[in-house]
Amino acid sequence: MKLKKWIAPILTCSLMSLSFATGSASAATNSEYSLKFNATNYTTKTITVDGQSVTYRAYENIVYVKNPVDINYETMNVYVPEEYFQGKSIGSYTADTAPIFFPNQVGGYMPAQPGSTETGKGMGMGAGPQNGAPKTDKESAAAPDADTGTELNKPAAGKDENAGKPSSESPSAIAVALSKGYVVASPGARGRTTKDEKGVYTGKAPAAIVDLKAAVRYLRFNDDIMPGDAEKIISNGTSAGGALSALLGATGNNAEYEPYLEAIGAADERDDVFAVSAYTPITNLDNADAAYEWQFNGINTYEKLDFSGNTDFNMERTLVEGTLTEDQIQVSNELEAMFPEYVNSLGLTNTDGTALKMDADGNGTFKDYIKDFVIASAQKALKSGTDLSDKTWITIENGTVTDIDYDQYLAYLGRMKLPGAFDGLDLSNGENDLFGTANVAAQHFTQFGLEHDTAGGTLADQNLVKMMNPMNYISTEGTTTTNNWRIRMGTKDSDTSLAVSTILATELENKGSNVDFAMAWDIPHSGDYDLDELFAWADKVSATSPKASAAAIPSKSSLLVNGNKISVNAYNIDGSNYFKLRDIAMVVNNTTQQFEVTSDENTNTLNITSDKTYTPTGIELSASVNTSSKTGVMTATKITLNGQEISVTGYNIGGSEYFKLRDVAKSLDFNLEWDAGTHTISIDTSNIYKDSNK
Repeated sequence: MKLKKWIAPILTCSLMSLSFATGSASAATNSEYSLKFNATNYTTKTITVDGQSVTYRAYENIVYVKNPVDINYETMNVYVPEEYFQGKSIGSYTADTAPIFFPNQVGGYMPAQPGSTETGKGMGMGAGPQNGAPKTDKESAAAPDADTGTELNKPAAGKDENAGKPSSESPSAIAVALSKGYVVASPGARGRTTKDEKGVYTGKAPAAIVDLKAAVRYLRFNDDIMPGDAEKIISNGTSAGGALSALLGATGNNAEYEPYLEAIGAADERDDVFAVSAYTPITNLDNADAAYEWQFNGINTYEKLDFSGNTDFNMERTLVEGTLTEDQIQVSNELEAMFPEYVNSLGLTNTDGTALKMDADGNGTFKDYIKDFVIASAQKALKSGTDLSDKTWITIENGTVTDIDYDQYLAYLGRMKLPGAFDGLDLSNGENDLFGTANVAAQHFTQFGLEHDTAGGTLADQNLVKMMNPMNYISTEGTTTTNNWRIRMGTKDSDTSLAVSTILATELENKGSNVDFAMAWDIPHSGDYDLDELFAWADKVSATSPKASAAAIPSKSSLLVNGNKISVNAYNIDGSNYFKLRDIAMVVNNTTQQFEVTSDENTNTLNITSDKTYTPTGIELSASVNTSSKTGVMTATKITLNGQEISVTGYNIGGSEYFKLRDVAKSLDFNLEWDAGTHTISIDTSNIYKDSNK
């Protein structure tokens, strides 16, 4: 058992001197940090969450790479409920099965230290209480977020310390996660203002995502000796942190990041994650300016947040009101005109297959699609008792929101940024800083920004720009994109366009991911405002989703199809048999349950047409001596049956897609029997499917 592996080192190491600090930030005398988790170096703490006392062990300031560039940020805090060291469970979770909640504290692409139970209420920009009204953007400007840093001084192992927040205060996501039985691992990361002692920038793109990937690798490297399931890592972040959470989920194991990971001494492990929670992700930066002006073009007054020059996100903010100049209006017009072409190039569709497009004026099914999300948000608020009578742009009939005046809604939402909102023409935006170099503070990252430059700027390396946009990696070859996504954006958020999160969510859905996307009513730019709903979702996907990766063992079972023995390659994963879809089609061909299989590479879809003769490709039933186990990685390939998507669990094993035979049998309605005595699988196409727990 994993827990036994965990306890043994504690019993052994506790008898030794505790003066060592291998793998922790205080071990600064080491030329290279250990990647092995130090199980003895913790503090026992207690907090109160909604009246519930939660005791946990805090392993703080863990350096998660061998060769850190900056140990102020390349560290991680790990928190584990005390029950797991007593062999107890919390709800349905044990020390072996508890998901790992992985919240980053990044805001504004600034450097961020790990979050803790005492801090880390989610990245700010208005992050509000769970059960109260979130801060408005103006309130956020007046009241910057609390420091999310942690002390680098380490407590002695086993020291008791009461961290107890009063229950009247709104708990952080970290505290709530612990109360629900999650192991928490909160990573720090370098950011755009990070410098070394020589004044050289060390946190420009892609440093932040590289650091988060390295932290994931550390958890997977130590999975056997740490509580929690490293195959159930759930990333969480807001704003730029939400963008990094999305990027982490989209780019798992992609080789383009490998040289950067090797340079900092990351563990030689996978860096894909199980699930992603992204609040209002400031992402798709190379198209975000056009998206912003498509949304706010014609709204020429603004309320803009200006920031102080501090080097982390906990900076002073002031609100500046103004009106666009004629030159700025012209820039807005040019950017707005660029957006329809980008949207149309994506080939997005909604759930019923309708193409999401726009005409040259920016109108069309895509705009209507976004409007529908706003209407759905208003309807949910109305149903919960929210008074919408002051919103004269909402049409309500018989207790139902039937329409909104979209132009009036955008006027209510209000412009917050100048054109270009992200690639500032004067290089003054944080995103310009993100794409600087070791010696250059800021650069343009779009051709438009360079061509309209007012500050003598240069253009960033376009490969680095690519590496910061998850849209470039979703379900691409050599990449493990997570299957489980929760994306939230507030309908009162004017920091970025509603289109950005909508495009991300729709692209993921179109590529076969399981996406929970919604807009939260009247919420400004913020995150972690619905923690009960967040963890209900996390519990659901953790309970119902197959593992992101799993051991695939060659099946030793015999296969009979209508009494005839068939030789075919198959694998067993967690007690279920997985076959290639084309092999199944081949063995039931010319029966009453025959079906055709076609593929669509553009949408990463395999299409099944029932009651149609299968057309062989020549690769079917190519059985071989299959004796070695492999790692199966969950596939994002979508399966449709007669045009409707169906739920079929699949894994990529050795470069080929294998699908759960029982899922296929149930969908196509042919009977499947299992004989444990003879290890025989029997397919009977003459009988309908019968439920079985086998």
